[in-house]
Amino acid sequence: MSGTVFVTGGAGYVGSHCCKAFHQAGWNVVTYDNLSRGWRDLVRWGELIEGDILDEARLASAMADVKPDAVAHFAALAYVGESVDDPGLYYRNNTLGSMAILDAMKTAGVDKLIFSSTCATYGVPDRMPMTEDTPQSPINPYGWSKLFVEKILDDYGHAHGIRSVKLRYFNAAGADANGETGERHEPETHLIPLALQGQLRDGFGLTIFGDDFDTRDGTCVRDYVHVTDLADAHARALDYLRGGGGSEVFNLGTGTGTTVMEIVEAVARVTGRPVQHTIGPRREGDPPALVAGADKAREMLGWQPRHSDIDTIISTAWGWHQKEANSGR
Repeated sequence: MSGTVFVTGGAGYVGSHCCKAFHQAGWNVVTYDNLSRGWRDLVRWGELIEGDILDEARLASAMADVKPDAVAHFAALAYVGESVDDPGLYYRNNTLGSMAILDAMKTAGVDKLIFSSTCATYGVPDRMPMTEDTPQSPINPYGWSKLFVEKILDDYGHAHGIRSVKLRYFNAAGADANGETGERHEPETHLIPLALQGQLRDGFGLTIFGDDFDTRDGTCVRDYVHVTDLADAHARALDYLRGGGGSEVFNLGTGTGTTVMEIVEAVARVTGRPVQHTIGPRREGDPPALVAGADKAREMLGWQPRHSDIDTIISTAWGWHQKEANSGR
């Protein structure tokens, strides 16, 4: 047994996949989630404690009772547009909530944290691929709320000895191959699930935001990484900290970009029917391309994305969304 990991936000998309990976690696998993954007039925690998990270007394009590060896922190809001409309919501939950977790850890004597960060901390990059030392200049409150936490982690590490691994995701996609968990958001804003859900509904049309970018087909390029590969990286990061590793930051991506139109073509290929779509105007702040440089994770964690080719990503997601539709969701 590797010990106990306390997982905030373990009822969500990435968090639930990571809970499965932690469980498979031998960890005792305890999920702490308020279920405001997570799902009770996705907590399948260990105990669920219902609670909000901003409820400091509840959080401290839960952590003291569990006595975890490490914390994996996924409890965050992640809609860019919502963060622009209601920045206070994001700074309270994402930034102040993370401070509450760190304070509870300090009180409970827990000194290891895996932090779910994002490539949104980079903003519009000045070079490609983006490495961990690419300048960070977010262009929305969501990105800032995460970057502030990265800085706070550095300071808590220096002052209190809390070692952390910050994992900056690129575009998480796909679903568990066995259909045990997958992507479920309300509302859904991500390209792949929108396109797949549209294949299950008559009359649905996908909007592509801009086809005049300086890319190979005019649509935005993004680095899609399978959520199962992300989960593997988190399990490796826990092992790294358990082995005495110091605080670090890693990009998690494939180093390969895929255009929006290539995703649309792959969805048609996997589902066997064309995707009905229209071209809309660009969204403000959309960079033409975001591609990860992830050599550091390969070198230090031994991480290699093994499920992140586009057809595997879409095939697993398609299986999940078909299952969801058949269940009446």
